[in-house]
Amino acid sequence: MPTGRDELAALLARAGFIAAHAEAGVLLTRAAGDAALLDALVARRLTGEPLAWITGRVTFCDIEVLVAPGVYVPRPQSEPLARRAAARLPAEGTAIDLCTGAGAIAGTLQSAHPAARVVASDVDERAVACAAGNGVEAYRGDLFAPLPPGLAGDVDVVVGVVPYVPTPELSLLQRDTFAFETPLSYDGGPDGAALLRRVVAESPRFLRPGGALLLELGGRQADTLAGDLARLGYVEVTVLVDGDGDVRGVEALRPPRR
Repeated sequence: MPTGRDELAALLARAGFIAAHAEAGVLLTRAAGDAALLDALVARRLTGEPLAWITGRVTFCDIEVLVAPGVYVPRPQSEPLARRAAARLPAEGTAIDLCTGAGAIAGTLQSAHPAARVVASDVDERAVACAAGNGVEAYRGDLFAPLPPGLAGDVDVVVGVVPYVPTPELSLLQRDTFAFETPLSYDGGPDGAALLRRVVAESPRFLRPGGALLLELGGRQADTLAGDLARLGYVEVTVLVDGDGDVRGVEALRPPRR
């Protein structure tokens, strides 16, 4: 097995990994000169196992997030949403992070505003345990259902990377995805918007006047949700796009108190 960074990067590149040179550096750092351990780590990566599961951690919005095997790995594409949510959260405000996974977004909010209260939920007990290990106040259950009482009408930010891949398109995901990760982290129903609609419908009970809802989504799902957002009285709806002009999310506010 190659032990130099360039040789290891070449091996990973031949296997189809895009960020091969960066991954090679991460694996070498993790092995810390132990050749046998490096061989084992590289062998795991070549099967397609997520790098974060192998190293046990990932950097997200400049913070280190521990990621346990079996837990959804936070993606760089979610960082702008997390930073935008952090910008919306007052210094001593309250936020809810839905489908928190390892707790990356919740951790980002807490890091930006140490005096704020950030609570999170996830249906996967492994994710809840992992988020708790990252210092997140996390609860196991479906969306808002497991959250502690007393939050209704007092939340400044609701943010979530809920599953939003349309069921018919799951087969188009990277070939190794479901060899390791569960469809539960991705499957958003026939049009991908089943959970998104629920969050849009249930958030008004929790958001204070002027509070913000931020959701990751893709494709034409912002258009799909437009009617629901309007009917439920959300204002200042903004479709979030990345540098390539691709839709990545939506932000909407509850009407301010008159």
